[in-house]
Amino acid sequence: MTTQTPPKPAAYRSALARGGDGFVRLLHAEWTKLRTVRRWTIVMLSAVAVTILVSTLSAGGDSVSGGGGGAPPRGPDGTRVVDAFQFVGQPLAGDGTVTARVTGLTRDTAEEDDRSMTLGGGKPAPWAKAGVIVKASTTPGSTYAAMMLTQSHGVRFQTDFTVDRAGSSAPPSSPRWLRLTRAGNVVTGYESADGVVWDKVGSATLEGLPASAEVGLFVTSPGLFAVERQFGSTSVEGGPSSATGTFDGFSVDGRTEGPVRGVDVGAPPRGPRVPGAPDRPDGPAGEGPGPDGPGNNTASESGGVHTLTASGDIAPMESETDLAQRSLEGAMIGLIPLAALGVLFITAEYRKGMILTTFTASPRRGRVLAAKALVLGTAAFAVGLVASVASFLIGQPLLRSSGLRPPQFPEPSLGDGRVFAAVVGTAGVLALVAVFAMALGALLRNTAAAVSVIIVLLVLPQILLSGLPLDAARFIMQATPVAGFAVQRTTDDFGQVDSACIPEDGCYPQAPWAGFGVLLLYTLAALALAAWRIRRRAA
Repeated sequence: MTTQTPPKPAAYRSALARGGDGFVRLLHAEWTKLRTVRRWTIVMLSAVAVTILVSTLSAGGDSVSGGGGGAPPRGPDGTRVVDAFQFVGQPLAGDGTVTARVTGLTRDTAEEDDRSMTLGGGKPAPWAKAGVIVKASTTPGSTYAAMMLTQSHGVRFQTDFTVDRAGSSAPPSSPRWLRLTRAGNVVTGYESADGVVWDKVGSATLEGLPASAEVGLFVTSPGLFAVERQFGSTSVEGGPSSATGTFDGFSVDGRTEGPVRGVDVGAPPRGPRVPGAPDRPDGPAGEGPGPDGPGNNTASESGGVHTLTASGDIAPMESETDLAQRSLEGAMIGLIPLAALGVLFITAEYRKGMILTTFTASPRRGRVLAAKALVLGTAAFAVGLVASVASFLIGQPLLRSSGLRPPQFPEPSLGDGRVFAAVVGTAGVLALVAVFAMALGALLRNTAAAVSVIIVLLVLPQILLSGLPLDAARFIMQATPVAGFAVQRTTDDFGQVDSACIPEDGCYPQAPWAGFGVLLLYTLAALALAAWRIRRRAA
């Protein structure tokens, strides 16, 4: 008898389309959750309102009184500069060389006020400088190249205020030969210990250098300052300084025009450029003309030895008031509602048990987390962008009406690349904070714990900065997520200009996008840990 095996029935196939867990479907699902919860919409609107309100109060609270003062000189590239020094030299027609030996650089406290004499321990300012210079004219802001011996930074080759190249580390107590050679528009700097063997330090092309340019000796000395910190308060004490440089072996090789003479280039400073203090209307950062600066630049010659005494500087002017940043300060408070939203965006599902439904419908949990992060980050960025643009547009007129206006102060505009980056970067910071908070919520699965961590990492440092030593405060601004707000900074930071850089005044020790990168790393690390945990632990 033959046994027949019945055929296997065909597998059931539903007539409905397969749902699956496609990423686009996940994005749509998470966006639906975000926009349909009314209180979350209210939270996002409150973030906009809080950011604008705090920024407006901050901008409206600034005021500058006083009068007068013209616009500061500008360098060849338009940078606001300080260009005040004692010059001894003569015009040189065409190519040639200027050479001299700097035999000393000392501080001249006889020309300083009582306030300044207590600063610096009797030594010249670190960036006090004496050397040789080729300059288009004695008009402040004109193009130049200079070789110099400084008090604390060795030999330098500097051009057009913003370019600084290091030579040897020779101290001012060690006499140093310096030389500049012009060939067309190219000026090359050299240094030598004995005047025989010369080392090239740098070379620069000076656009617009006329056929007849000024060449000679110069001395200048920027202000001194000291920072004192106590819990809750910081004081910056500063004053002008004066330095005396001595030279021998001064010579000019080439076709000169006219005798050697002394020129006090630029108006004497009106007082100290006090880093950390707000700019004043009678000259930004205290560099405008006035009666309370030393104003006693002198030059003399005896037996081939030239002695120059001066106060001032040849450097870019660093504004201690970042007007764009000032109008965006509300974002530091506006982040709190967005951080709370980020935490609730995932802990609410854990608390109500809805996360089980989400993971059942979409078993690939890492993709669920990524979809939540993308939806939340995009929404927070849009909210932050509206808040940042509005804060800037409202805050700038308030700052100008308070006296922080041209010509003494710059006028930030969204058309300026750095200002635009600061505004958009602020929105990016708020987006990252929201995603970072969501990742912490997924990692800790507890709303109170996640919000507490956010407060400790992002809010508490802002409160404690003024009570910490400068080094500790700067470390916090570099190493914690609050570093992300460095993206708001729009002012330049030049190494050849000393600055106190007070953290609570919004001065970040790192570059803008480097600080943003720190916050991004924190966010990515938190997301990675959250993804690892949700894959290995049941909901």
